[in-house]
Amino acid sequence: MAASQARKSASTNRRHGDKGAVAAAIERYRRDLERAPLAARTKDAYAQHVGAYGAWLVGRGDGDDALSDPRARDYAARDFKRHLKVERGWKPSSVNLALAAVDHFNRFLGLGPANVKREPLAQSAPRALSEDEQRALLRAAEASRSRDRAIVVLLLYTMPRLHELAALNIDDVSMSARKGLLVIRSGKGDVYREVPLNPSCRNALEPWIKQRGERVTDGERALFVGPKGRRLSPRAVDLVVRGVGERAGLGLSAHILRHTCVTNLVRGGNDLVLVAELAGHRRLETTRRYSLPSDADRQAAMDAIEVEH
Repeated sequence: MAASQARKSASTNRRHGDKGAVAAAIERYRRDLERAPLAARTKDAYAQHVGAYGAWLVGRGDGDDALSDPRARDYAARDFKRHLKVERGWKPSSVNLALAAVDHFNRFLGLGPANVKREPLAQSAPRALSEDEQRALLRAAEASRSRDRAIVVLLLYTMPRLHELAALNIDDVSMSARKGLLVIRSGKGDVYREVPLNPSCRNALEPWIKQRGERVTDGERALFVGPKGRRLSPRAVDLVVRGVGERAGLGLSAHILRHTCVTNLVRGGNDLVLVAELAGHRRLETTRRYSLPSDADRQAAMDAIEVEH
């Protein structure tokens, strides 16, 4: 009986010791974290995850070892990962964020990051509008003023990046009755590229170019201008897109329209090298991402295997 009480007392004393050591280490870490060159949201997330890690260490009674011994550090990080996955039911991205916070804490302690594998993340294609969503957006664009319609149609069918579209000059567009060309002179990485204009783009641009000539200030070369006749900023262009999207019942940005165009080209069976050239991708792997399955693809695949009975 006495031996049992002695063991219980020793275990209790050790837990109290762990609690004090862990609490002191976390308090020092949080003070140091305030001065770290990290975004405010990252600091908040790290502080929260490290606090939870410390409480978990104290609860299992080996906090002092995990804060000082590399092998105990590794075992603790692996067990904490399992705890988050199995007992807490966290998703892979959340588990990885918690492990990143623990690594940051361990670096602060001078231990270095733990030897623990990150959770693999499911690979999905970038978000793109469905065909029904594209139709709703184009209808909302039809009901908008000519400049806004031209911006939306150009983003959807020629996939310029937001800053590339804002930087377009009137001389970067050439059109005839049957064809047209958009020139992006300095894309990402200062890369030049040319994108053919389909009939929808030409039809949307023609009325705007006529109106532009009536409102543009002298010497202004920008393709898209505001009420004062000056070049629209990238932010102003994005607000135009979001406004048309809201009228279509969609939450979107200019970049989603770029994703949608690339997705349509890739899934339409076009050669990836051709799509990469049109999109201004420097690496083919970037373009290949658009051939990955989306959540809708996964759902459709599973729905298709149902057997009527």
